[in-house]
Amino acid sequence: MKVVFLCGGIGKRMFPVTKDKFLIKFVGKTLLEHHLTKAFNAGFKDFVIIGNPGNIEAIKSVCKNGGYKAKVFVQENPKGMADALLTAKEEIIGDEILVVNPNDIFDQSLYEKILQESEDSAYSSFITGYRVQSYFPGGYLVVNDKLELLSIHEKPGEGKEPSNLVNIVVHLHKDVETLIHYMEKTDSSQDDVYECALTNMISDGHKVKVVEYEGEWVAIKYPWHILDAVKYFLKSLKNPIIKDSASISKNAYIEGNVVIEDNVRVLKGAVIKGPCYVGKNTVIGNNVLIRDYSHIGENCSIGYSTEITRSYVGDNCFFHSNFIGDSIICDNCLFGYGTITANYRLDQSTVKVKVNNNVIDTRKNKLGAIVGEGTRIGVGCMIMPGVRLGPNSIVGPGVVVYKDVEPNKKILLKQEYFIESHGDGVK
Repeated sequence: MKVVFLCGGIGKRMFPVTKDKFLIKFVGKTLLEHHLTKAFNAGFKDFVIIGNPGNIEAIKSVCKNGGYKAKVFVQENPKGMADALLTAKEEIIGDEILVVNPNDIFDQSLYEKILQESEDSAYSSFITGYRVQSYFPGGYLVVNDKLELLSIHEKPGEGKEPSNLVNIVVHLHKDVETLIHYMEKTDSSQDDVYECALTNMISDGHKVKVVEYEGEWVAIKYPWHILDAVKYFLKSLKNPIIKDSASISKNAYIEGNVVIEDNVRVLKGAVIKGPCYVGKNTVIGNNVLIRDYSHIGENCSIGYSTEITRSYVGDNCFFHSNFIGDSIICDNCLFGYGTITANYRLDQSTVKVKVNNNVIDTRKNKLGAIVGEGTRIGVGCMIMPGVRLGPNSIVGPGVVVYKDVEPNKKILLKQEYFIESHGDGVK
């Protein structure tokens, strides 16, 4: 059986995060590598990865660095799951396949469960369902009392859900030739040919079983879901891990399940309260506080008296006496002295973010800044809750940023001075 990872899509809701979701690193590994490891440990050995022209070299690098052998194919345009699978048609036909969306995060037990369920010879396909308590912007499944799939409704809209069972793309197909036949003869003006093909198969008498998954699941649909992913990975820590090459001051304080990677330096007066992760070669400066599900990348400098809480920080970032709360900071960002990210509205309402001209309720009471790669922020700035700064933007000193900033823009505060005579005659 081949595991097919679908990596050819383009995230349209992730601004200002430009890195493909499956290439975002958590606890030292990309999300794709976490999936490869879980699938391998569940017994799968044969991997097919379908990328796009912009990420194919990064995918090859992940496989090489992790020691995984995979056949890699390029989907030239993001035309949906069916087009992706047809790109690798000659590789997958005549075999059984497990189709996986690596932008979702779930336990290894799901790989094991769907493999076990596939031993039921009454069904040619098995897809994963997860019961939700609130609206999720994805596909909804309608099933009968035997959990046999009747239909898929893609993004029906809040209040129009046909069930509370949503589709997780961990789908096992035993008869790939039939699946390909239906995909090739199905037309749709949307990118839902795969879902329509499954519906047509069911109409023609093919049985599809829904496998209910009840474990942990995180779907990265929007940037703030990165914080949920951090919590997923850090919750799994059972014990603190401090590498031998790390240098920890005897006057630093470390509490809880904390991972401190190779060559990290933790200076006098620093406090790290887990669960937290600190990547390789990072310096945690004097009197720094890092706490509560914070994730710090490699080669960072967390300067004097900075506090980072419940935040994701990428690689090569620099801070100096800052407050970073409930924020996502991408790679290669710089924060000047005294700049803070506000993470809580005075009216105590949940933070809302405008995405593609739609206002999305994040359902989070606390959400700070979302800062794109390569952004530099001057001293004494304030960034309001939920504000997004585009990649390679520059914010001058003293600016209060209260609305989103497009990529490659510079914001400067225009000041006017007036000088008048003082009582002693000095101007």
